[in-house]
Amino acid sequence: MTTTTALAPASASVGGDRRPGFGSLMLSEWTKIRSVRSTVWSLSILVVLTLVFTGLFMQMGIANWDKADPAQQAEMRMDPTGTILGSGILLSQLAVCVLGVMAIASEYSTGMIRASLLAVPRRVPVLAAKGAVFGLLVLAVGELTAFGSFFIGAPILDSKAPVAIGDPGALRAVVGCGLYLALLGLFALAVGAIIRHTAASITVVIGFVLVITPMAGLLPGSVGARIHAYLPTEAGFMITQQHARAGDLLGPWEGLGVLALWTAVLLAVATVQLRRRDA
Repeated sequence: MTTTTALAPASASVGGDRRPGFGSLMLSEWTKIRSVRSTVWSLSILVVLTLVFTGLFMQMGIANWDKADPAQQAEMRMDPTGTILGSGILLSQLAVCVLGVMAIASEYSTGMIRASLLAVPRRVPVLAAKGAVFGLLVLAVGELTAFGSFFIGAPILDSKAPVAIGDPGALRAVVGCGLYLALLGLFALAVGAIIRHTAASITVVIGFVLVITPMAGLLPGSVGARIHAYLPTEAGFMITQQHARAGDLLGPWEGLGVLALWTAVLLAVATVQLRRRDA
C-alpha cells in the first residue's frame, strides 16, 4: 500500500511533465537576445559603420587610383566584389566574434545559464536553440550588410572596375559573405561555450582572427601556405571573392566548408562539455 502510494505521484509527475519543445526554446533565446539592448545597438551600429567604411574605403581607392601599384589595380579589376566586401568586413568580423562569445559566456558569468538548464534538464537542446537563433540573426544582419556594401561600393568603383550583381561570381560572393559571418558567429559562440569566461573567450577568438591567422601567413614553404589556407577565417573568407586569385589553395565553397568543419568540431566539443560539466 505504501509502495503504491509513493509511486502514484511519481507517475503523475512524469505524465504531467511537459518539457518545452524546440520552438519554445528558440522563442526563449530570441527573447533573451532582443531584450538585451547592447546586442541590438551593437548589430545596428555594425551595419551602419560597415556601410560607411565601405563607402569611405572605395572613395579613397578611386581617389588614389593613379598612385596605386599596377598589380593592385589589376587585382581590383579582376575581383571588384571581393574588394568591396573586404573593405568593411574586418569591422563586421570583430563585432560578430564579440557578440558570439557574449551570447553564451555572459550567461555563465551571471549564472543565468543555471536557470535555463533547470527549465530544460536535457542540455543539448538549449545549446542548439541558442546557436540556431544567434546564427540566423547574424545571417540576416550579415546579408543586409553584404548587399548594402555591394550596392554602395559598386557605383563608386564603376569608372575603374565596373561590376554588377549579375556578373559571374558576384551574387555568390555577396550571399557567401553573410554565410561567412554567420558561421564565424557560431565559431565564436562555441569558443565561449567551451571556455565559459567572457574576457578569456573574446581574447582567444580575436587573437585567432587578428594574430594567429596573419602570423601563419608568414610561415615558409608549402606547409606554411597550407596551414595558413586551412585556418578558419582565412578559409571562410574565400567565399567573398568573386574570382580565384593566384596562389589560392581552396575554392570559395571549399573554404566555407573548412570554416563550417572548424565550427562543427568546436560545437561538438561544447556539447560534450555542456553534458559533462556543471554550469
